[in-house]
Amino acid sequence: MISATDLPAVNATLNATASLMLVTGYLLIRQGNREAHKKVMLAAFTVSCLFLVSYLVYHFQVGSVRFQKTGTIRTVYLSILLTHTVLAAAVPFLAVITLVRGLQSRFDKHRRIARWTLPIWLYVSVTGVVVYWMLYRM
Repeated sequence: MISATDLPAVNATLNATASLMLVTGYLLIRQGNREAHKKVMLAAFTVSCLFLVSYLVYHFQVGSVRFQKTGTIRTVYLSILLTHTVLAAAVPFLAVITLVRGLQSRFDKHRRIARWTLPIWLYVSVTGVVVYWMLYRM
């Protein structure tokens, strides 16, 4: 059974998995493999949704967790956390719009927004792992 104390590691694993899937999806579409791209991106979206549920469950049970270190590393952490949080708020909207446009075969509009969605979503997923590492493992 997974306890609340296990969820940060689960969340980091889900973020890392989403990151790998996003890069894989990008490489697949660059190779022209639309069907594999579609499957991987749907999987990345699913993993990110699982992350969001797990994240909300954890913070509902535990509340916020304060970064304990001081000095320059605290400034670095808070800078990463700020950019991560602001961009994370946009990801669900961008991802859904991008996904819907792709599923509707509106590829010109899909491509246009995916150029923004991918780097933002990837940044949020990667920095999610960094935030976990800094908060729980440093």
